[in-house]
Amino acid sequence: MKSIRQKALLKGVGLAVVASLALTGCGSGGGEAGAGESAEIITTNTTEPQNPLVPTSTNEVGGGRIITQLFAGLVSYDVDGTMQLEVAKSIETEDSQTYDIAIEKGWTFTNGEKVTAHSFVDAWNYGALATNAQLSANFFAPIKGYDDVNPSKEGAKPTAKTMSGLKVVDDYHFTVTLNEPQSDFPLRLGYSAYSPLPKVAFEDMEAFGENPIGNGPYMMDGKGAWEHNRQIKLVKNPDYKGNRTVKNEGITFRIYTDAEAAYADVQDGALDLIDQVPASALQTYKENESIKAYNQPGSVFQSFTIPGRLDHFGGKEGQLRRKAISMAINRPQIAEAIFYGSVTPATDFTAPTLDGYSDSLEGSDVLKHNPEKAKKLWAKANKISKWTGAFKLGYNGDDNHKQWVDAVTNQISNTLGIKAVGAPTATFGQFRTTITERKIQYPFRSGWQGDYPSIGNYLVALYASAAADGNGANDGDYKNPEFDKKVAQAASADSPEEGIELYQEAEEILLEDLPAIPLWYENVAAASVPELENVEFDWKNVPAYYQISKN
Repeated sequence: MKSIRQKALLKGVGLAVVASLALTGCGSGGGEAGAGESAEIITTNTTEPQNPLVPTSTNEVGGGRIITQLFAGLVSYDVDGTMQLEVAKSIETEDSQTYDIAIEKGWTFTNGEKVTAHSFVDAWNYGALATNAQLSANFFAPIKGYDDVNPSKEGAKPTAKTMSGLKVVDDYHFTVTLNEPQSDFPLRLGYSAYSPLPKVAFEDMEAFGENPIGNGPYMMDGKGAWEHNRQIKLVKNPDYKGNRTVKNEGITFRIYTDAEAAYADVQDGALDLIDQVPASALQTYKENESIKAYNQPGSVFQSFTIPGRLDHFGGKEGQLRRKAISMAINRPQIAEAIFYGSVTPATDFTAPTLDGYSDSLEGSDVLKHNPEKAKKLWAKANKISKWTGAFKLGYNGDDNHKQWVDAVTNQISNTLGIKAVGAPTATFGQFRTTITERKIQYPFRSGWQGDYPSIGNYLVALYASAAADGNGANDGDYKNPEFDKKVAQAASADSPEEGIELYQEAEEILLEDLPAIPLWYENVAAASVPELENVEFDWKNVPAYYQISKN
């Protein structure tokens, strides 16, 4: 019988109820019509993945959509964010620091190889090792021995190839020892970075990423199923034995560089589903009789990041300028004028659908429109060092961003008396590469679609020191030891209430430093052809693809 046994663990699971790879790159542009597609193959939009489809190197939405369908982890999440055991038979601990994990027998990869304890341990060690340069390496930071395989000191080389905290007991049993107690650790294990890998992956990981072999509800539709910049074709995995009951024969992800084109295809019946309608349609899509419209509260957090390495944005000067810029933005006005109420102005760094979200944190007044105070703060910063040049705000041009970026930069210009402009990059993949390689030299659009249902995920993944310097999603390389201390205390808290309180205290540090400028929470605003059925959006605004069918 499957079980999760642990006094503290049951408390830890309660830390997060409904939450939202990774950074939001919900994008779209020109796919082909689906003439001749099987009625049981569902077609939907996506963006070209940034990297080969390797679970530990995928932290953006275009690739994350695919990885989640191809792999099954130790646990999975229901649509509402409830955690369920999947490949794991049991996860047990006495102290929230050492976990005994038993694997269900009978799971296989789609090449026939058995899924064993080694499949997880080898994959996690590969993902953590610094020389493999995996974007999600920091997800293994809590495990004992991580610092040996991925030293935090700049220029330091790994002193080991495997983490000492991972031990294979036998083919279906392994243990995980953490650096310190973390009661919410099992909750994390449904995130794709913790997926198992077959032996063939380690022979040539880049080649594997072009045609990945997983153990999830879907598999690649043969060699060449990923037609770059066109589509990725998945078909039902007949040997999948997990929690996601598949109600269709497959999903074809059409790669778009224009949301307008994807929405037009849905209206014409050439595409079954678009998970985010373009800004131009937000005012009218719910009354459009040619489609079926979906609208519900969401959990995607949108912001823009200002790296501390940029001129004028370090130290006290930078802190003053960040607050001034934030207070120059009229979020409610943009939410109505540009998004027609389909976004909710941000009051914190998480999302309203999460247990622990708050609209009354100390310091949250920096997220309110206050042009007079913004001008005063900017003037104070100018006394430290006079502002020169233009304020640029980077974004990917293949999605619904130009209108709001123009609105935000216009408000900054008008309030602060400086030149502020948008700086587009053609595609999401190119945009993310300039960010992850630290080549971008101005503030840039950012955000978060949760990996696992916890406010801690929104905070640690984006702002913890361990996730900086290319080791995770802290793309602004923000580092504050006090923040790190608070989130570590929250993760090991004895009760959900104590954990939430500590996470909120960590947020108040962020509100003072503003490593990113929170903007709004993105609601679900989607559309499908009328004959699509069982369309439901999960705890992180993503369609539960396996449930979808056609009448």
